Amino acid sequence: VQLVESGGGLVQPGGSLTLSCATSGFTFSNYHMRWYRQAPGKERELVAHISSTGSTTNYADSVKGRFTISRDNAKNTVYLQMTSLKFEDTAVYYCNALHARVYNMAYWGKGTLVTVSS
Repeated sequence: VQLVESGGGLVQPGGSLTLSCATSGFTFSNYHMRWYRQAPGKERELVAHISSTGSTTNYADSVKGRFTISRDNAKNTVYLQMTSLKFEDTAVYYCNALHARVYNMAYWGKGTLVTVSS
């Protein structure tokens, strides 16, 4: 099983980035997909969720209206489009796969760093 995040980097406040998480080794369409982030000195927090079918999305209040999660089940990839980035969005962003029907079956990526700085 692999989840490989990419697309992180340095961006100025107000800028945009799109993160990707390419997956392999499991049946992608059976899994809800999530993006989490962890800022220095803080706990990991759930940023965005998309259901296994892509029909439902949810966002943390702090990113609602600025971030968009999407998935391509043909490419086994989930995306996070981030716009109007703020200093407080600086964090390591992690991709997570959560089985839609089997309790507590989940996989994690290793993360990609997003730094918002002027």
